[in-house]
Amino acid sequence: MESSLCKKSLMKTRRALRVRKVLRGSTTKPRLSVVKTNKHIYVQLIDDSIGRTLASVSTLSKLNKSQGLTKKNQEVARVLGTQIAELGKNLQLDRVVFDRGPFKYHGIVSMVADGAREGGLQF
Repeated sequence: MESSLCKKSLMKTRRALRVRKVLRGSTTKPRLSVVKTNKHIYVQLIDDSIGRTLASVSTLSKLNKSQGLTKKNQEVARVLGTQIAELGKNLQLDRVVFDRGPFKYHGIVSMVADGAREGGLQF
C-alpha cells in the first residue's frame, strides 16, 4: 500500500512528463520553463536541441535581491516574466514554448506567463 505522499509525488512526476513529452524547445523557439518551490520561483529559457539553458532569472538572482524581490508572490512572478522576456529579446527571441511543468496554469505560473507576454514574448 502506497502512502499518500508517495502517490502525490508520483502524480506530480507524471504530470510533468505528460506536459514535456509534447513540448520541445529549439534554437529559434526555446522552452520557457517555470519551476516554483516552497520559497522561490525559477524561470528559464531552454534550448532542448543542444540541452543548454539560454537565459534564467529567479528570486535568488542578485538583481532581484537588490530590489527586494525575494518573496514568492504574484507580483514578483509578473516581474520575473518581464525580466525573462527582456533577456529573450536580447537573444533575438520573440517566440517560446511555455512549459508549466507539473503546476496548474493559475496563480504564480499564469502571472509569469502574463509578464512574459507583456515583455513581448509570444506563445
